[in-house]
Amino acid sequence: MATDFPAEISALRTTYASIREVSDLDTLRSELGELNAQAASPDLWDDPEHAQTVTSRLSTVQAELDRIEKMGHRIDDLEVLVELAESEDDEDTRQETERELLAVRKQLEELEVRTLLSGEYDQREAIVTIRSEAGGVDAADFAEMLMRMYLRWAERRGYKSEVYDTSYAEEAGIKSATFKVAAPYAYGTLSVEQGTHRLVRISPFDNQGRRQTSFAGVEVLPVVAETDHVDVPENDVRVDVYRSSGPGGQSVNTTDSAVRLTHLPTGIVVTCQNEKSQLQNKAAAMRVLQAKLLEKARKDRQAELDALKGDDSGSWGNQMRSYVLHPYQMVKDLRTNHEVGNTTSVFDGEIDAFLESGIRWRKQGERAEA
Repeated sequence: MATDFPAEISALRTTYASIREVSDLDTLRSELGELNAQAASPDLWDDPEHAQTVTSRLSTVQAELDRIEKMGHRIDDLEVLVELAESEDDEDTRQETERELLAVRKQLEELEVRTLLSGEYDQREAIVTIRSEAGGVDAADFAEMLMRMYLRWAERRGYKSEVYDTSYAEEAGIKSATFKVAAPYAYGTLSVEQGTHRLVRISPFDNQGRRQTSFAGVEVLPVVAETDHVDVPENDVRVDVYRSSGPGGQSVNTTDSAVRLTHLPTGIVVTCQNEKSQLQNKAAAMRVLQAKLLEKARKDRQAELDALKGDDSGSWGNQMRSYVLHPYQMVKDLRTNHEVGNTTSVFDGEIDAFLESGIRWRKQGERAEA
């Protein structure tokens, strides 16, 4: 059946118009002007932290504007290509138009999903923690597989990642790991991954080749900004130093460079051992601790609101995805029912479809609740 190009382009323009409306381009342009003025100030770098905040936000806003405006130009170009294909009545040109239509539609869908990230911290970078749960050595191996999956996802998108801490299990895999994904909207995007992940497979660690079910937990936090005012008095934190463990380069395993921070009022414990110096590890651990305290404050506020509403529903994040490698191959999100059969590609970081369906599912829930 031949593609109805005029109808397709009309649908693209309708979606694009709603994206422009939701994105509030006038506000973005106004903010861009203010940021450019601050960036041009001769005393900007007198305060390096503030300067980094300004330049980072400037880059984010500029990229967001460019992304939206270039999308409009691409739809215009597609319409010209359609006219050319119809006037020449050429099969090669028609196939090229089909390919471009699919590419534009996919990019527009990604842009539409981005507009759904309107939460308080959605624009932030993300701190991800993965922990092995029930399942012994298989769970530790599964936790490491998930860590690689997210780091590969970040790498595929050109996002910078930084591993803060890795606690290795004795036989294989990891007990836990914490890393940062440094990209705009990383928190809003990855926050739908929070919860319990389940792996079903023939265990490579079982001599009898039995099927094993194992679990790993994923926690996603927003990176703390200087405007968050997360107060952490020095007297509230116990600092312990110890020797790093596991694989490492020069200085690792030879000096007491690893740092453990214990927040005494809450009992929250954070460790960092992947930096070269004790000072660097302490700074990285403090960033993670602040993020955890920020999230705790948010959850406390939400619990108060839920109590007022009489909300006794469970967390949406628990038991959120199954990865089945035996007796068949399938990865399925238990909330959205999105599933794929290519488990290898998923573990290699191809999780965009899961992220997009999760974001849409969460937004529908928010609208229904409102």
